Amino acid sequence: MTTAKTPPKSQPQKPADSPIVEVRNPANGSIAGVVPNVPADEVARLAGELRAVQPAWEALGPKGRAVYLRRWLDWIVDNQDHILGLVHREAGKSWGDAQIELLVCMEVINYYTKHGAEFLADETRRPHGPASATKGLRIRYRPYELVGVICPWNYPLGMPMLDVPQALMAGAAVLTKPSEETPLGWAEVVRGWSEIGAPPVLGCVTGRGETGRAVVDTVDMVQFTGSTKTGRQVGIRCAERLIPVSLELGGKDAMIVLSDAPLQRTIRGAIWGGLFNSGQSCVAVERIYVEAPLYDEFTTRLVEQVNKLRQGHDAAGSFSADIGALANEAQMEIVERHVNDAVARGARILTGGKRAERGLFYAPTVLVDVDHTMACMREETFGPLLPIMKVSSEDEAIAMANDTTYGLGASVWTANKDRAERVSRRIEAGGVNINNAMIHVFQFPLPMGGWKQSGLGHRMGGADGIRKYCRAQAVVSEKVHLPTETHWYPYSSRKARITGAVLRLVEMHDWRRRLGRRPKL
Repeated sequence: MTTAKTPPKSQPQKPADSPIVEVRNPANGSIAGVVPNVPADEVARLAGELRAVQPAWEALGPKGRAVYLRRWLDWIVDNQDHILGLVHREAGKSWGDAQIELLVCMEVINYYTKHGAEFLADETRRPHGPASATKGLRIRYRPYELVGVICPWNYPLGMPMLDVPQALMAGAAVLTKPSEETPLGWAEVVRGWSEIGAPPVLGCVTGRGETGRAVVDTVDMVQFTGSTKTGRQVGIRCAERLIPVSLELGGKDAMIVLSDAPLQRTIRGAIWGGLFNSGQSCVAVERIYVEAPLYDEFTTRLVEQVNKLRQGHDAAGSFSADIGALANEAQMEIVERHVNDAVARGARILTGGKRAERGLFYAPTVLVDVDHTMACMREETFGPLLPIMKVSSEDEAIAMANDTTYGLGASVWTANKDRAERVSRRIEAGGVNINNAMIHVFQFPLPMGGWKQSGLGHRMGGADGIRKYCRAQAVVSEKVHLPTETHWYPYSSRKARITGAVLRLVEMHDWRRRLGRRPKL
């Protein structure tokens, strides 16, 4: 672990209207970089420039756009050490956690460039009845001119890559706003878009909250990922502007461990699912419910494995640490509050339970004897905390798992397929993993989104992952070119009689009505 001290809470901060934002490494307090605090008028100017070039970008078609996206991926991979080094420092991650973000870039770009033309192709529909028999029906997908993508700090590279490639493939111009906590890696990747000679349809503005609000005020569609509190504000503003918004918000994902769970895999899944990226994932395991027959062995062996984890900010490329730092002091305070509240209400700490003397590191922590009166079981922690609750049955586990305002993801662990199907079908969450954790996020043919207060809309979902950035346009053409339509002017009683008779004959469901006779009473 590094030895440089974290800056004290009383350290002077740049005022909100400062023209720059200092980005500090939470592992040691050093300055990782400086970015501009872009004002609203500059956001509007860049938005105008992006709009101006969007039509030509759309005109390239999906195959033409795919060429530039694949060149961009090549550039990212060629410069991965530099980019991941920025992510490593600005987020205080372990090197292992940082390098996984590169995988997201590869997978998303390759999936949507491979299938983009197919997903964006016009769709034909059959006429719904005889009155429309002479019509050709199509659905055309046209992009929003300018999409705004606002990202959180937990995955500086991976998170925007879950959205930006699809919007670009759709033919939209994209204006991105990374978190002021971790803007460096993404800003560099956007610079790479320009360096490969791609059309200037991808922009990045850095800054604080006002910059983000300016993005919402100037784009045609918003993809926001972040807290439920901020997401609600974004959603309200988009409603006022009558523009669509997709919100991927907070979670309190439950892990249900049934009595026949494969123990070794389940323990490893709990540790990775709950502690990866220091627990700072919206789909992290935040609550564990274990059936009584397996509870003691599961808990004992889990603690043994947690105690083997290495925490620190390792050197780039060394892979000598597993878990890095928390992102900021505010996140540290949430973790501390949740642990202190749990202990005050009767929970026990089996390992961890304290912050390091230097750096924003909080030891991986296992809590037992927890219940739903405790904040750690009700509020999103977003930290390296594994609270475990003993349950008497799968019914109790399901009830506890669903007892939350969140509904992002969950997992069920059992060796019995029928049991897995039965339990997972009753979980109130947008995604359920069976004998795995968090993995549904990366299955691009499936939708990834939250129920309840965990969001609106989805990302991914095969074709829907790219069509969400498009407006569906109905196109009707004539199969037979007639001089007029029967319902056009002028009206006449003769035409009305003929039309009525034909409509009754083809549209009604019994012969009495088809022949225009009144039904028997």
